[in-house]
Amino acid sequence: MTTPPDLPTVSQRANTVLDRVETAVVGKRRALELVLSGILAGGHVLLEDYPGLGKTLAARSFAQALGLDFTRAQFTPDLLPSDLTGSFIYNQRSTEFEFRRGPLFTGLLLADEINRTPPKTQSALLEAMQERQITVEGRTFALPAPFHVLATANPVEYEGTYPLPEAQLDRFLMRVSFGYPRAEEELDVLQRRIGRRHEEQTLEAVTEADGLLQMQAAIERGTVDPSVGEYCVALAAATRRHRHVLMGASPRGSLALVLTARAYAVLQGRDYVTPEDVKQVAHAVLEHRITVKPELWMSNVSGASVVGEVLDSVPTPSARESRAAG
Repeated sequence: MTTPPDLPTVSQRANTVLDRVETAVVGKRRALELVLSGILAGGHVLLEDYPGLGKTLAARSFAQALGLDFTRAQFTPDLLPSDLTGSFIYNQRSTEFEFRRGPLFTGLLLADEINRTPPKTQSALLEAMQERQITVEGRTFALPAPFHVLATANPVEYEGTYPLPEAQLDRFLMRVSFGYPRAEEELDVLQRRIGRRHEEQTLEAVTEADGLLQMQAAIERGTVDPSVGEYCVALAAATRRHRHVLMGASPRGSLALVLTARAYAVLQGRDYVTPEDVKQVAHAVLEHRITVKPELWMSNVSGASVVGEVLDSVPTPSARESRAAG
């Protein structure tokens, strides 16, 4: 691989990607920044929101703008693990079994409505998401790099759905919601659709797979002051001690805070992380890693409220506007 670009170049290129995606996904800059931060940090993102708010469009748009191979897998109750991983098919000409690759062999996988398929098939994603490889009939196959999963889930439908187990939720670096647009943004969506006179939207690529890998490698050079690392650990630990929590964020949660905040800082044009960067990504990184006590399920207590209280209670370190740490 060639030498990674400098961080100002990465920041400029990443913001160009955001500008390109925002031509398709209107008025969601904040959410799009979080999703791209997750990708630049090398992770997977769960998009959990109501139908019709642009989750699928956002995934396809990021794949196009980043120049990645894109595959969409519709998760249904009858989906089998082999439908994702692929399987061995007997070739009558060669009289041998050949491996036929499934949709996991791609740059960006849209796992659409991931909570509509049984746990056995959901678990087929675990090895792929964590190890970047799959195992079929005792043989291991490496997935291409980069490999990212953007999964969608509907938070309000329960009939015919299978809640994601904590182990799989923890594999997602972030969980992001778009929310409903403002009236002027919704009107902009209508006007853009009328103006282009067709449904499909195709975005010109800003980079390609190798370019994304170089951007990710460059972000690894970002500076994280020890006080920021201590702040991330303190936030994750506070979720475990919270009075309303059955299970808080694991050490993977504090690591996710650091990695995502570092990528978010680069998007903001900085090569160092501040406590404010951590706060900006904390809800998306920590909420889905928190399990509220069962007796509080019918109350207003949620992962979001717990993270909000933790951010208010844990002392914020003074921002060190220095690039010399580490």
